This record gives sequence, structure tokens and C-alpha cells, in this order.
Amino acid sequence: MSFYKQISKYNWNDTVQAIQSKTEADVEAALAKNKIDLNDFMALVSPAASGYVEQMAQKSNMLTQKRFGKTMQLYIPLYVSNACTNFCVYCGFNHENKIERKILSDNEIRNEAAKLKDLGFEHILLVSGEDNRKCSSAYLKNALETIKTDFAQVSMEVQPLEIDEYSMLKESGLHAVYLYQETYNEANYKVYHPAGRKSDYKYRLEAPERIGKAGIHKIGLGVLLGLEDWRTDSFFTAMHLQYLEKHFWKTKYSISFPRLRPHTGGFEPNSIVGHKDLLQLICAYRLLNEHVEISLSTRESPFFRDHMMKLGVTTMSAGSKTNPGGYNKPNDSLEQFSVNDDRSPQQVSAAVRERGYEVVWKDWDNYL
Repeated sequence: MSFYKQISKYNWNDTVQAIQSKTEADVEAALAKNKIDLNDFMALVSPAASGYVEQMAQKSNMLTQKRFGKTMQLYIPLYVSNACTNFCVYCGFNHENKIERKILSDNEIRNEAAKLKDLGFEHILLVSGEDNRKCSSAYLKNALETIKTDFAQVSMEVQPLEIDEYSMLKESGLHAVYLYQETYNEANYKVYHPAGRKSDYKYRLEAPERIGKAGIHKIGLGVLLGLEDWRTDSFFTAMHLQYLEKHFWKTKYSISFPRLRPHTGGFEPNSIVGHKDLLQLICAYRLLNEHVEISLSTRESPFFRDHMMKLGVTTMSAGSKTNPGGYNKPNDSLEQFSVNDDRSPQQVSAAVRERGYEVVWKDWDNYL
């Protein structure tokens, strides 16, 4: 059974009510367990758990150090293009937005990569807008092969592809694919994605299964926090994670927590996710799965990221530019969204060490 068939058995509004109806007794029962299930996860992301965040954080810290030790992996995105054929209402790359479009040439990719190599990075995330013609799998393969010998790992956050395309990229050295559903609310999905290939909810939802079938080492999941009820979207993300772990058990997994940030177009969040909410959510994921990589990007503030180092997070971006060519030629008009933590990689690295943690520049599987 595909995940689409599994999630189709659930009603969004009924799930919202199920989460809202969880009690403090349900939360306490979940916290008393050594291994929680999805029903317990539902309790831990519910409003009833808001008074138990400190206990969740303590347990999350213990589980994280047990698996990952006192370490923090740093990575950096390399945007190769902001060309996009989608009309996502929340994104600065929206096809309708009147911004300059840029697709990096081979030399520009090399120059960006050289800059990141000089900063000490070994894990690069290639990112592009979703344009299957201008940024096809062949273009992405070429970009990967242009820089792969200079880094320990190269991952991608690009448009959904077919199995044979993922297989081709794997053969070229692709390490991981990060692909976010944005929201699991199928009824409202088209509101945020009215046109373009991304408007196909089912095709995007089944992409992680295609990634798994291609044998890619790691799959990254997540939703855009602020589109729909964050508790419900996160429950379905957790369900998706468990489905994939069952069917592709050799694959590693990552969870990310992008919150809406200012961008060209100015979409306002429908659901406000506060710092305490995000802390609660991250701890709930760690209690559900002590092995999953938990990533926090430069969308978040320096203060928040620094304080989350001990509470479940294992991976952070640093020094990020969200526009193609941004490391050599900064241009805010090309960016996807505004970063919140604009510290340099050296400053982020120093903050990690100040808190007694070791900086890891490569992926966990090459370190532990």
C-alpha cells in the first residue's frame, strides 16, 4: 500500500480533534514510556503537553546525546537557480513574482563551491527552483558532477523526480534528497499551490517512495510550518516517516522545520508557530525516534538556534545565502526568503563550541 492510500484513510478535521482532545494524563503516559508510538506522539504535540515541555526537553537531550553525542553537524545550501514554473503563494520564487531569474553556469557553480570549500564545509546542499526544463535532471547531474570531488557529501533539495532520474543522480554521487510536502492537508493543498507541477499533491507525496526505491542514502521530510495547523501536519509527517522506515529500512532519515519567513509576495501565515511550539515539536520527534536527524536552518534566530543545540537538534545550516550566486555576488532581489540567522559559519561554529559541542563538517554516517 502506498503512503497516499494510507493517509487517505484519515480525515484532516477528525485528526485535528483527536489531537485537541488529548489530556494531561495522555501526555504523562507517553512520557513514562521508553518507546512511544504515533498515538503518544499525538499527545506530545497536543495543547495538553504545553505544560510538560521542560520534561520533554530533558528527555530529548538525553536521547540525543545517547545517539549523537555532543556534536553538531554544519552544512550550507548552494542555490544553483531561482527559475521556477510553480505558483506557490508563500514562496519568493513564485513564477508570477517579477524578480530576476538566474541559472548558474558550470564556472559559476565552481566559484560558489570554491567559496564554500574555503569556509570549511564538507556537506553541500544543492538547491534550485522547480523548473523541469531549465533545471532538468541532466542539469542537476552536471551540477553534482561539477563539484562532487571537492566535498564529502552533496545532497539536493529540488523538484520531485522519477525513479530512473534519482538512480542516475545516485550513480553520480548524490548522497541525500530533501523534499518537503509543505502540507498534508490535501483539501487545502491547491490553495497554496494553484498551478505548476507542484500543484499535484499525490505526485509530490509519493516522491519519497521513488527516492527510496532508487536507493538514495538519506531522505529528508518536513512541512512548511505556518500553512496549516502545525500539530496535525506534524502528526502526518511522523506517520510518513514511520511508513518510509518500514518500507525502506536501509535508508537514513532527516526531519526539518522550516517556518514561514519574509519573501517577495508577502504571504501571511495561517497558523502561528511560536518558539515554545517549535521546541515542543522538536522534542516530540526526538522522543518518537532517537535516530532521526533533526535539522534547524537559518530561518531561525541565533538565540533560538543556540538554545536548541542541547534539545534534540543535530544539524544546522550556517552562513546561508538563498539566492543563486549569493556567496560571490550577493543580491537580495534573487533570494527565496530572508534568513534570520545571518552569522558567518565561523561565528556559528564558535557558538557550537562555546556550548561544549564538537562541530561536525561531514554527515553522521561518516563520523559516528
